[in-house]
Amino acid sequence: MVSKDWWWGRSASVDLHDCDPKLVKNPAAIKRFVKHLAKELQMHMVGPTLVKRFGHGQLRGYSMMQFIETSTIVAHFDEKGNRAFLDIFSCKTYSAKKVAKFCKRYFKAKNYQLYVEERK
Repeated sequence: MVSKDWWWGRSASVDLHDCDPKLVKNPAAIKRFVKHLAKELQMHMVGPTLVKRFGHGQLRGYSMMQFIETSTIVAHFDEKGNRAFLDIFSCKTYSAKKVAKFCKRYFKAKNYQLYVEERK
């Protein structure tokens, strides 16, 4: 357990590779993912999930942002490479490994990389 006298929050970045293209290219699936992830984290969503497709050339795909009571969930999706890049920041503790595995399962990724930083 991290001492709360210096700790502000946990930042987990999850890079998903070889995702199901039907999921990373589907804004409804992305919105469903956020609802399921918030439930998995036992965190409450604040306001609507923002999903917008943009980019140019090889860099095109959806981006998503969701406020949660304890901070934010942000994601960027690469349509060409069928990849997803997710960032979860919260001042409520959570298991980053559990989150990464959940994301991998949801987007049917073949593999993932997880980066965790304790923010102070």
